[in-house]
Amino acid sequence: MTESAASVWFGWDPLWVATSLLIVTYGIIMTERVNRAVVALLGAGLMILTGVITQAQAIAGEDFNTLALLVGMMLLVAIARKSGMFQYLAVWSAKVAKGSPWAILALLSVVTALVSALLDNVTTVLLIAPVTLIITDQLKVPPYPFLFTEILASNIGGTATLIGDPPNIIIGSAAGLSFNDFVVNVAPVIIVILVAQILINHLVWGRQLQTDPAARARIMAFNPRETIKDWRLLRQSLFVLGLVILGFVLARFVRLEAGTIALCGAALLLLLDNLGRTVEEQVHRINDSFAQVEWITIFFFIGLFAVVAGVEHAGLLDWFAKEIIGLTGGNLGATALVILWASALLSALIDNIPFVATMIPVIKNMAPAFGGPEGLLPLWWSLSLGACLGGNGTLIGASANLTVAGIAERAGIPFRFLTFLKLAFPMMLMSIVISMVYVWLRYL
Repeated sequence: MTESAASVWFGWDPLWVATSLLIVTYGIIMTERVNRAVVALLGAGLMILTGVITQAQAIAGEDFNTLALLVGMMLLVAIARKSGMFQYLAVWSAKVAKGSPWAILALLSVVTALVSALLDNVTTVLLIAPVTLIITDQLKVPPYPFLFTEILASNIGGTATLIGDPPNIIIGSAAGLSFNDFVVNVAPVIIVILVAQILINHLVWGRQLQTDPAARARIMAFNPRETIKDWRLLRQSLFVLGLVILGFVLARFVRLEAGTIALCGAALLLLLDNLGRTVEEQVHRINDSFAQVEWITIFFFIGLFAVVAGVEHAGLLDWFAKEIIGLTGGNLGATALVILWASALLSALIDNIPFVATMIPVIKNMAPAFGGPEGLLPLWWSLSLGACLGGNGTLIGASANLTVAGIAERAGIPFRFLTFLKLAFPMMLMSIVISMVYVWLRYL
């Protein structure tokens, strides 16, 4: 409980007020009846207006590194996608697979996972899914298996790096973990999980995906180079993206935060894209680039960080941390596995972004029980694996899932909650079992 407790309306207990606001905020978000950014901002406003936290505490609770990283990467992708580079990857995959539906399914899974490791997973599926629909239409095969596997691959691949999935961005910023830390500690098990996922996909759908020679011939007639709309922009995008990724790798040596690197990269690509153009052209192109940023997601984060700051100042997260330690007897291994499984199961039911934002201060409050911040590393990796992979469990578990479902439904392809659940949830459990073995053998 903090100094703000004295100013809570009617002298109410700030712990109960903050907890009630948190539950109501999450509950309304889960119904999807009101835009989640609006709900989060209203929740943040009520945390301040009821006196749970002050305006200064709300601002201090904002993770500006996470916000800068998201905006920077969204701008980079918004500009780079105009070149056609991502469509090129999808068509190239179909050609390499020689028009075989099963081989295309496997290759698109790998491409989706790789791209998602370097970009955020929502952006990845926004780029890959529409091209997938074109390919499946030409092959005359059902698109659902392809879209389903791309959802899982995007969340799996995004788990491997700092920038691949928003939960990792939040964890990395809060715990001081670098791009290299995620690659070294999380990427190895992600490779194993992706291979296992592709094998299961083959068992479920591989034999059913058949096409005729004429359809294969249509795919083989595609020319990947024709998808490139702007070669100059392609070269510029690859150059800047390469610099940004190098910056992430060297972040600790150059003493820069990931958000600074991403924003600098975005500013450089904006400059290169507009050199030599008239003022009117520059205004149009820059407005278009900024319009592609997912401002709803950004303002959702802004509101969410303030809501979490409210429950943290009220003492709820400190209580929760003590309960977990009490439940596990202060054993690091048991605590890590509880966080892994709890993260996975809860992230399948609610969006993993608000869950992770809530859990970060909980884990930080466990530091005294495990010898300081260094002793928390197994818990951070468990949270990352559980939250990111758990998002594959249901259709509402991660933003990428709903994004693909929206694309599919606009194309007249049913994407039902229960249909997705029957296959996705067991596959998610498999990935968590593999993660559990990995965390136990490597860190405990």
